[in-house]
Amino acid sequence: MKFPRPVPVTEIAKKIGATIIGNKELMAHGINEIHKVTPGDITFSDLKKYFKKSIESEATIIILNEITTCPEGKALLICDEPFKAYDSIVRSYRTSIPLSASVSDSAVIGEGTVLEPNVVVGHDVTIGKNCHIMANTVIYDNAIIGDNVIIEPNCSISTHAFYFKKYDEKYERWQSGGRTIIENDVHIGAGTTIAQGVSGDTVVGAGTKIDCQIMLGHGVVVGKNCLMAAQVGIGGKTIIEDNVVLYGQVGIAQNLRIGKGAVVLAKSGVSKDLEGGKAYFGYPAQDMKTSYKELAALRQLPGFFKEQRNIVPE
Repeated sequence: MKFPRPVPVTEIAKKIGATIIGNKELMAHGINEIHKVTPGDITFSDLKKYFKKSIESEATIIILNEITTCPEGKALLICDEPFKAYDSIVRSYRTSIPLSASVSDSAVIGEGTVLEPNVVVGHDVTIGKNCHIMANTVIYDNAIIGDNVIIEPNCSISTHAFYFKKYDEKYERWQSGGRTIIENDVHIGAGTTIAQGVSGDTVVGAGTKIDCQIMLGHGVVVGKNCLMAAQVGIGGKTIIEDNVVLYGQVGIAQNLRIGKGAVVLAKSGVSKDLEGGKAYFGYPAQDMKTSYKELAALRQLPGFFKEQRNIVPE
């Protein structure tokens, strides 16, 4: 998530009641989770074992709950509750304002785009040219839709990320600061849900075709010209490279990478990264030929054990 303007680190420190260690002249350009940060970003850690990773990341400003050594050119913001501080910064720049009309006054709708009855378009949404948004679809705040996009009925685009932190023995929702970006020539089937990123963006690449009743989690990045059949579910922050094919009911865990041109057959469960250019099947998904050989061997086991019982020792 990038700020609309650079913000002095002193202003951030005052907002969250933090003490600054290091460079007090820095400007914050955005705020992101550790795996999404770029120079100029704010990130945080409230566990000492992750301090080193946070400090050595691309982030320029790090919110911590203990004093430690600050590298040259960076700033540490020391406060009691880094998570709440981080979340409060996101909320101050990405507020949730309830809609009072079906289409927000701040939405931009391109020439030739058709919105069918009961379509809802949130604040600061941009929809390109010649799109067709079908009945009862909701496109929430800050989404960006390209040209020639078709979204079938009853879709939910840019919903809040399903992202919670356990804090004081209860779960608190992390405010979503990311967006959802749908590039040109994408087709999205009926009943599909695409969550916005927590701090980065959820992206669906140009030319990708998505079937009905599919779930893309927060921060998922789908490449160009991918195909997904019905009931596919992809966990948060997973990257699907270009030209990947996912057959029906494939489930993919979070934080994975599926290589370019991979094909995952129906009902497979993906629990680790998959190399591109190969076909996969099974739970957990593995090379298709290996899975088929294992299944064939399993089918022969009853006969094998029957033969063993009938062997009479000499």
